[in-house]
Amino acid sequence: MLTSLALIFLIGLAAAALCQLLHIPRILGMLATGIVLGPYALNLLDPSILSISADLRQMALVIILLKAGLSLNLDDLKKVGRPAVLMSFVPATCEILAFTLFAPALLGVSRIEAALMGAVIGAVSPAIVVPRMVQLMESGWGTGKSIPQLILAGASCDDVYVIVLFTTFTGMAQGGQADAAGLLSIPISVVLGVLLGAVSGWLLGLFFEAAFARRRYVRNSTKVIVILGLSFLFLAIENALDGVVPVSGLLAVVSMACVLKRRSVAFVSKRLSEKFGKLWIAAELLLFVLVGAAVDVRYTVEAGAAALLMILISLLLRSLGVALCALRTPLTGKERLFCAIAYLPKATVQAAIGSVPLALGLPCGQIVLSVAVLAILVTAPLGAFGIDLTYRRLLQKESRGDTQRAG
Repeated sequence: MLTSLALIFLIGLAAAALCQLLHIPRILGMLATGIVLGPYALNLLDPSILSISADLRQMALVIILLKAGLSLNLDDLKKVGRPAVLMSFVPATCEILAFTLFAPALLGVSRIEAALMGAVIGAVSPAIVVPRMVQLMESGWGTGKSIPQLILAGASCDDVYVIVLFTTFTGMAQGGQADAAGLLSIPISVVLGVLLGAVSGWLLGLFFEAAFARRRYVRNSTKVIVILGLSFLFLAIENALDGVVPVSGLLAVVSMACVLKRRSVAFVSKRLSEKFGKLWIAAELLLFVLVGAAVDVRYTVEAGAAALLMILISLLLRSLGVALCALRTPLTGKERLFCAIAYLPKATVQAAIGSVPLALGLPCGQIVLSVAVLAILVTAPLGAFGIDLTYRRLLQKESRGDTQRAG
């Protein structure tokens, strides 16, 4: 395992640096490293690290979500409340609808199988979107209208919605019936996740304040460990309550960080955010190299031109969904275009659930996995490129003085 970690960190970092020199997104180098080192190419990664790949990817996602929560201003979120809620399900619904309507003709699957495929592809990648939105918030791009906050909030809830639909459609593809209770679990999961995180963040802030009042200073490094421990506990609670009470562990993580930021002195929350930013350097490598390792590029050949056309059609309808969310908002045409671009990339969810239908023995399993792999290879670089190349042209930068007053 140690050799595998050495390869992931050293080769992944070198590939990311090379991409940066070539002015292309760093994640392309990391994804390529994972594909080359992974079991479907050179097979240099130890099976023991691949067996815990999903847990390691989730840990990395927790780190960037904590940094995002510590960078979010709740007052900014209130400004984008309605469109943020719509962004959490409307674009994904439009994309699933696109697959349901067009995939049967293009890919030769049934309506239910097409809906299942849409649910696999429908989630945006928080691993690509969140760090870029955090960077925009810190540098002031688009923050005058809370655009990064809008995209970040929507992307954080989008996965919950899509995974519940995926579970529902999987059951239907196996011969079951649509479960209304399953759909009801979406708002319950969101609300309980936010409440769990908010209460935990409030209590944790109270604990840190009490310790400070008694002159028992808790170092920021210790706070980071405590916050990480609680975050991993949220994910464990989500798994333990699976099938009993739906709770979103990842939303609890973001909620806790937001409340903790509100209760903390600005200097302390900034220092904590910086520390999680440093952790993200290693976590990002783990996340994207392991996502790359989960991709079997052989399936892209089997997917063919019809699958690529289907993905492009679904992205167009997804962008239409983003445009619908932006109706009756003060966003300009350029800003709405940026929101659509930021909602294109896919990676983490597709790598996690793309192979599930095949493992369950569903007839559509092979084509679902093929389309999922192709979607990652097309949209991850497309979205990353799009965000990096367009934000200066499509967004307005808030002046430093305005940013400080807003903080």
